[in-house]
Amino acid sequence: MTTDDTALYSGLIRLHILHHSAERFIYGSWIAEELARHGYKVSAGTLYPVLHGLERKGYLRSSTQRSGRWSRRVYRLTPLGRKALRTARKRVQELFGEMFQTSAVPT
Repeated sequence: MTTDDTALYSGLIRLHILHHSAERFIYGSWIAEELARHGYKVSAGTLYPVLHGLERKGYLRSSTQRSGRWSRRVYRLTPLGRKALRTARKRVQELFGEMFQTSAVPT
């Protein structure tokens, strides 16, 4: 994935983050690995500003999880984020449904 591709897919990456944060607490390195599993290699310099931006908008809430000598910032979906995710799922389904109709574009 090139830098241009990152800009193209940034909304999908944000939605994927919201999706997983609805299921469980997430943290930066875990979501980076999850995205890489789908072919998105996102650097920490790109990922953490995305997480912070989603938190600033009220979609995620973070807290510090401590265990012994280490700590990690974990993120969870907020009620506002849950509402935004529901709306986004409907819109994505409509848009991508159209993109993948067999008669839409000849290959």
